[in-house]
Amino acid sequence: MLENWVVMPTRLPLVVRRCHTCASERFRPNGRFRVNANHKLLDAWLLVLCAGCGETAKLAILERVNVRSIPPGLLDRLQDKDPGLAAELLQDPVVRHRNHIALDWDGAWRLDTGGSAHPGRGVLDVSVRFAARIPVRPVRLIAEGCGLSRAEV
Repeated sequence: MLENWVVMPTRLPLVVRRCHTCASERFRPNGRFRVNANHKLLDAWLLVLCAGCGETAKLAILERVNVRSIPPGLLDRLQDKDPGLAAELLQDPVVRHRNHIALDWDGAWRLDTGGSAHPGRGVLDVSVRFAARIPVRPVRLIAEGCGLSRAEV
């Protein structure tokens, strides 16, 4: 029998980037944006807070983009400070590359196995679906889903 497991995010991941104030390397995204208009050009940043000192840093989302070229839905979501948009943008490889950041998913996800028990079974067929781009090794998923240590897997 095939079992379906789901890897779900529980919160936004930490942003790995060096703080200029306290030399910490972790920032907490809070889902807030700053949008600035200069005539017909628009800039937008995702605001993140240093985990060490609380200093605010900006991650560039849009830089000097003509307002007419931005989809109206995106502009509305930026102005409404949509937390779902923050999650989408953090997972975007272009945004991560532009801002020279990485994501730390430790403690930011959970595995939903559907509540089934696995002791005593020799063979287990599992299908894993990821609700977000969370980099998790298969050995860790098997260990957590079956209640084993990674050495036992």
